[in-house]
Amino acid sequence: MAVGQGSGAQETLPMTDPRPSLPVMDRDHLSAMTSGDVDLGIEVIEIFRHQAQLWSRLLDPRLEARDWSDAAHTLKGASLGIGALKLAAACERAEKAGRSDAPPSPAHAAVLLGDVKDALGEALEAAARAVYDLTASRKRSAS
Repeated sequence: MAVGQGSGAQETLPMTDPRPSLPVMDRDHLSAMTSGDVDLGIEVIEIFRHQAQLWSRLLDPRLEARDWSDAAHTLKGASLGIGALKLAAACERAEKAGRSDAPPSPAHAAVLLGDVKDALGEALEAAARAVYDLTASRKRSAS
């Protein structure tokens, strides 16, 4: 029996996300990318923050798919540099959809880009915490 047909009772299907749970920011990844250099880690995070400020303006489903998929591609690269794996995955999904032969509908693009923006907000918050922690660790090791 199909959902919602027949006896009047509706079955509820489980709402599960088939995507694996990824960290907002993997600090071990950041440390590996920077060979544990605190100053370099801070610099890489600042580059990420700058890229996010520049490219996030193009995450608009009303723009041409080429434009927002390019923005998603750039943010993906910047996020991989700091270990923002959840953001990188959201960017990759948007990038692939925007570069497909049949770009998504405006509604689907809005959902994809909304996911990118949500993950970007989380990544920026995690990046700010990481800079704070790295700065504090640098001060502790200098004393």
